[in-house]
Amino acid sequence: MAVLDQLTSQEAMALENKYGAQNYHPLPVVLTKGEGVFVWDAEGKKYYDFLSAYSSLNQGHCHPKIVDALTTQAQRLTLTSRAFYNDKLGKYEKFATEFFGFDKLLPINSGAEAVETALKVCRKWAYEVKGIDINKAQIIVCENNFHGRTTTIISFSNDPVARKNFGPFTDGFLKIEYDNLEALEDALENNPNVAGFLVEPIQGEAGVYVPSDGYLSAAKALCEKHNVLFIADEVQTGVARTGRLLASCGNCSCIDKNCSGTPEVKPDILILGKALSGGVYPVSAVLANNEIMNVIRPGNHGSTFGGNPIAAAVAIASLEVVRDEKLAHNADYLGEIFRGELNNYILDSKLIKLVRGKGLLNAIVLNDDENSDTAWNICLKLRDNGLLAKPTHGNMIRFAPPLVMTEAQLRDCVAIILKTLAEFE
Repeated sequence: MAVLDQLTSQEAMALENKYGAQNYHPLPVVLTKGEGVFVWDAEGKKYYDFLSAYSSLNQGHCHPKIVDALTTQAQRLTLTSRAFYNDKLGKYEKFATEFFGFDKLLPINSGAEAVETALKVCRKWAYEVKGIDINKAQIIVCENNFHGRTTTIISFSNDPVARKNFGPFTDGFLKIEYDNLEALEDALENNPNVAGFLVEPIQGEAGVYVPSDGYLSAAKALCEKHNVLFIADEVQTGVARTGRLLASCGNCSCIDKNCSGTPEVKPDILILGKALSGGVYPVSAVLANNEIMNVIRPGNHGSTFGGNPIAAAVAIASLEVVRDEKLAHNADYLGEIFRGELNNYILDSKLIKLVRGKGLLNAIVLNDDENSDTAWNICLKLRDNGLLAKPTHGNMIRFAPPLVMTEAQLRDCVAIILKTLAEFE
């Protein structure tokens, strides 16, 4: 782009506000370049990215290996649809299923699309394998969940902004309290038509709500007892973000590769997205073993772009980066430092009452009302001080930097965060 064609931040925001649908409320900063853990705005100011596109950029901005996979494949073959085979999809399916320990992968594009796909797979399994009467299957979900914004998904959302004036909604869901085993057991005991339990191993949008130790393994055991599929939505928590390859792995020791030992939980259906793409191209997937995935036959489900050659090449490169650069180990190590420093700060803080998270998915909870603008104002000041983050609610701020961050960079970011918080005490 010629210098004269470059937009100022104000011009870029004005264009979006005039011509774009107002379905987002972005922080007022216009980004034009990214590299590793850094981004630059239209005026050339440099920032630490502490959101990573909601954990899509675990491998950092414009990772050279992933970008090379994208550009190389884009110059050869971009799209065939699934009307024909291509020479990349099978390689990707083999690599990813072996990487995560499943028999089959169904390739798609977005996180919400992956959740919808998992729901369909679960229901079809319920009718054809478990023997539930047609159209009677129910799926248990958790309060304060975030699985996307399609009509079916918002049918079981608690968010009034996501739901208001979008009905009628889809039936077939039972909502229970998150991190409540008694509620799950009661729902399973009293509803013979339950087909699956859809759960986030950590509720990200709810404020990085980490469940109690043992919750996931106990929930999986209850599902097994009642012949119900345990469906893990790891779109945000997966691919090394929480210091393990998958958040559902809990505290297993194998943090740099596929969990070949005994993870805390092995989901029956695994939903992946975001960082599966390396942040350069939409890629998501649903994984399951044959006894579940084989209910899907030609014509049951499809996606024109799902499994395209670019997506396949990008996903393989993205997972190789996670493995080769030991990003789960780095997230685990840096996350302990981050929470340690913030927890030391809140000992004398009147502003912050709680720090929670795993790996490099963390949040602070403010001593304020959820409907306040304090978290937003803190994020504006963080921006001024060279770090970009975003509230999840009026009293919570999520911190999720790229996993390629070094310890020196993390400590620099902690200093920025603590300096900013001190201005609001």
